[in-house]
Amino acid sequence: MVEALAVSEVYRGCPEAAFSFEVTSELESLDLLSGHERAREALAFGTAIRSDGFNLFVLGQPGHGMHSLVGRFLEERSRGEAPPPDWGYLYNFDDPSVPHFLQLPPGMGRQLRRDIEALVDELRGAIPAVFESEEYQNRLQELKQAMGERQRDAIEAVRREAREQGVLLLSTPNGFTFAPAGEDDKMMSPEDYEQLPKEERDRIEHTVEILQRKLTQAIRRMPKLAKELREQIVALNEEVMQSAIGAPLAELEERYAEEEGIVAHLTAIREAILAHVDAFLSDEPEIPPEAVFSRFHLNLIVDNADTQGAPVIYQDLPGHQHLVGRIEHHVHNGTLLTDYSLIRAGALHRANGGYLVLDVRAVLTQPGAWETLKRILRAGEIRTESLEQAYGLISTVTLEPQPIPLDVKIVLLGERLLYYLLCEHDPEFLELFKVQVDLEDELPRSEANLALYARMVATLARESALRPLDRSGVAATIERASRLADDQQRLTARHRDLNDLLQEADHWASLEEATVITRAHVEKAVDQQLHRAGRIRERSHEQITRGTVMIATEGSTVGQVNGLSVLALGDFAFGQPTRITATARPGSGQVVDIEREARLGGRLHTKAVMILSRFLASRYAPDAPLSLSASLAFEQSYGGIEGDSASVAEVCALVSAIARVPLAQGFAVTGSINQHGEVQAVGGVNEKIEGFFDVCRARGELSGQAAILPAANVEHLMLKAEVREAMAAGRFRIFAVRHVDEALALLTGEAPGEPDADGQFPAESLNGRVQARLAAFREAVKAARGGDEKEEAGQGGGDHKEGGGDHRKEGGGDHRKEGGGDHRKEGGGDE
Repeated sequence: MVEALAVSEVYRGCPEAAFSFEVTSELESLDLLSGHERAREALAFGTAIRSDGFNLFVLGQPGHGMHSLVGRFLEERSRGEAPPPDWGYLYNFDDPSVPHFLQLPPGMGRQLRRDIEALVDELRGAIPAVFESEEYQNRLQELKQAMGERQRDAIEAVRREAREQGVLLLSTPNGFTFAPAGEDDKMMSPEDYEQLPKEERDRIEHTVEILQRKLTQAIRRMPKLAKELREQIVALNEEVMQSAIGAPLAELEERYAEEEGIVAHLTAIREAILAHVDAFLSDEPEIPPEAVFSRFHLNLIVDNADTQGAPVIYQDLPGHQHLVGRIEHHVHNGTLLTDYSLIRAGALHRANGGYLVLDVRAVLTQPGAWETLKRILRAGEIRTESLEQAYGLISTVTLEPQPIPLDVKIVLLGERLLYYLLCEHDPEFLELFKVQVDLEDELPRSEANLALYARMVATLARESALRPLDRSGVAATIERASRLADDQQRLTARHRDLNDLLQEADHWASLEEATVITRAHVEKAVDQQLHRAGRIRERSHEQITRGTVMIATEGSTVGQVNGLSVLALGDFAFGQPTRITATARPGSGQVVDIEREARLGGRLHTKAVMILSRFLASRYAPDAPLSLSASLAFEQSYGGIEGDSASVAEVCALVSAIARVPLAQGFAVTGSINQHGEVQAVGGVNEKIEGFFDVCRARGELSGQAAILPAANVEHLMLKAEVREAMAAGRFRIFAVRHVDEALALLTGEAPGEPDADGQFPAESLNGRVQARLAAFREAVKAARGGDEKEEAGQGGGDHKEGGGDHRKEGGGDHRKEGGGDHRKEGGGDE
């Protein structure tokens, strides 16, 4: 018989003597990536290599605190790197719809913005002043006066010539007119003109025609003279404007002589001012001066003046616009307007030259964000545009800022499932994220690692500003870490779970006004965590205690065993026994899984039933048909059943039903078997055993109830104190088995027996009784078939018509249903 496990085998305590400190405040802080050497190497490689596509994907469970772990590494890594440049946008004087980007050394963008603002302020006062100056007004007046004199001279030349010819040039409201001159250079009257000889009149008319042409020519020269005047005024204005803007612009050009982009912008500013001189002279200009000045400013979208090292940006909502930036609008007279000054930076702009950390689940759930991120990484540039614009869903006029070159490391944080799904379904994923950073879920629990883990606990407490832990508190935390890992040889690496535990322990310590966190505080925190999540567990166990759900914990019954299951609700799981029953009768060799037939069984459970049916056939009927019709059911189970951890219990129930040997109901069983009857490890053994223990204890005084589990699971046991105390008192036992025969021996109290060379078991053994009962089933099936054949033959001789019909109905129909149908379903599936 298998011996019960000792208390020392079901729980691995942490000796306080292993620690040399009194409280964790004596310990130095620890890099929380310690123990994740594979992940650290991958992070170091991925952040060092500059080739395209070597972005990083950090794989881990949510409890790791990936953002904190990776953030610390990147912050440390980025300190030694040079700060990235500043980025801004400038007005494009050639094409305002395509603003130019400007790349500047870190800190220069802020200085340039101030300098341009100072330039505008200076020009805002200097330009009007220079045009209002006496010197400018005198020169302007001189130009106008000189042009007026030239115009008058042209008319006077015609007037003098006319006078010499005896003709007067007169000014009228409608222009100029010619008239013959009389005495005293006065206009001749019409009567006097009619009295002149015809030859004289002809001469005067001919002269007037000639003068008229000359006057017309003189008048036609007037627009040209006016144009010359305007050109002279423009030249004067430019000269005066140059005097106003020359010195300030020259100073900036000299200051930023090494920055071609700035020099080009200052040149464009000079040309823009000279091209819009009228804006400063007219009372109602087409473009007001402020509109001209507004085009000079720098829209500094990324200012790295205060950045130490490379930036590390975490974007918690990585939508399309949060990644690539946006172009804002303002309303003017009911119309949406925008310009280059309304371009806003996105996370990619701020992280350019550094690291951008994103949660992959958040990226995948934001509309268009994943495709946007891939498109930007492929193109190597940041194109700021709306999602509608990117997909061509709008056709309105808007800005198209010049794309900014991209130099950034993308670090995605996500679960392993998401990583493998992206690998399988997105062919571009591995081209863009070539570095896999896989965090450890658990760390080895070795003597050398105890001190390391203690420093990690001290670091978590210090960073959260908690009380220090004494040695007992650290030991209790390490023991809880083993339970969270479900392994005596491992410790959980999920920092968030540990940090939550320390936070709660600190709370209980504060209520007691304690200066340090002790074992009692840690255990109190664990108990409270379980209590808060335990309502459904208590109600479920109450149903068993009251008898609503039938679970026997005493006596013995044929074909009935207590299986152990785990129910998971969120991050809380608890164990609960389930009654498994089996029936057996002569048949065609099938084992009916009622859960599968009712579509409540999952694929793994279906596989387990097929394995156990083949195990029974190969063990008890290796050379003959298995003449068995059996059924298995999880009683009072109304939800889905999944997993193979009940297959040991199911085999025991079937063997009991076949051999009619009762099973002890004070046992509960968990474990999986293979086709050779070997018991395999399963999950959730701690919760399963504790669940059965709680049910037994709730029914009264424990009387030696026991749990059976795979021997491979012993090192996973970290059972609670109540179970250990009951084991020490002999009121509760735990057995570890390696073969299903060991479980049968415990449940029946009988020796299973060993097969001989021919595969036959001793007749008095349990397996021998099973074999004998199956042989009786086979004989019963043969007898039933022989009787049917004789009956069919007699009916066929007496009444061929009736016999043919019956044979077809009974023989053909039943044989097809029982033999063909079931054999195909069970046999085909099992094979």
